[in-house]
Amino acid sequence: MILAASRFAKAVLLGLLGVLVAGCGSSTPPEVVVYTALDEEFSRPIFAGFERRNNVTVRAKFDTEATKTVGLAVALIAERDRPRCDLFWNNEVLHTIRLEQAGLLSPITSQHITDYPEEMRGKDNAWIGFAARGRVLIVNNNLLSEARRPKSIEELTDPQWRDQCGVAKPLFGTSATHAACLFAAWGEERTKEFYVGVKKNCRIMSGNKGVAQAVAQGRLMFGLTDTDDAMIELESGRPVTIIYPDQGEGQVGTLFIPNTLALIKGSPNPAAGAALADYLLSPEVEGRLVDGPSAQIPLNAKSTAKPRVETPSTVRAMDVDFYKAAEQWAVAAEFLKNEFAAAE
Repeated sequence: MILAASRFAKAVLLGLLGVLVAGCGSSTPPEVVVYTALDEEFSRPIFAGFERRNNVTVRAKFDTEATKTVGLAVALIAERDRPRCDLFWNNEVLHTIRLEQAGLLSPITSQHITDYPEEMRGKDNAWIGFAARGRVLIVNNNLLSEARRPKSIEELTDPQWRDQCGVAKPLFGTSATHAACLFAAWGEERTKEFYVGVKKNCRIMSGNKGVAQAVAQGRLMFGLTDTDDAMIELESGRPVTIIYPDQGEGQVGTLFIPNTLALIKGSPNPAAGAALADYLLSPEVEGRLVDGPSAQIPLNAKSTAKPRVETPSTVRAMDVDFYKAAEQWAVAAEFLKNEFAAAE
């Protein structure tokens, strides 16, 4: 039954795309508009592969490192009456859920849906999570011996490291998602206390990439970042180590955050958007993200790609309900804005 449904979904997607191509004429290839928060250097080659295979032009809108995800989500909300975007490729999940709850998404009908874990699918397949990253500590080996290396994100508030550790401003992207997940896991009081300590103790930087680079260059002893940014520094030969935090008994575990794909309701090119989503969710494309410089974590059960980082199956992962985290966003965002808007 699942196989038949999968074949049917594939046939529908190919048929829709075929109609679109035929209707547009040979001189003007059809197009698909995608808003993406994943770094352009990682996503642009993927789009190029889709264009070559399908003769469809991908028009991509990227966001900056500093306002990643939030800026694109705000644009999608502003355009709700006249959508310009067909597919939203988010580098996290929280704001995708918020768009779902605002009624802006259409269900994904990809043949690959059942290859992804149930917890990586939105309600009624409003979104699909793929190609995850971990929230990790990156440590400069020349500045910290192995015995002194931090093992928990809570060490970001330890006065002994004051002004020697760093975090990205927790208002955008995976940093904001991490905060909302802590609000859900730890509760409001403990999480607020943690971030007050972070603000007092850490250097606040514009993005996760900047944190990883500062540690790699010896400007910080350690910092909190994502595995993709940490791996770029590690594999470029910098003297760094990646630590998967909070692995002890009773600790919260390492947070893993997927990329997410979502189709925009009422979009101008729905068939091309659905075809691009199906392409991106294939094990081959997810494998390119795993094998590439961003070193992402495969979530597709049919993927044969071997991750170069630890995964939820090899380390203690944070037990998180992203919908509950989304419920905490309003409280978390107001608090974080008041604490960090002027920080850096």
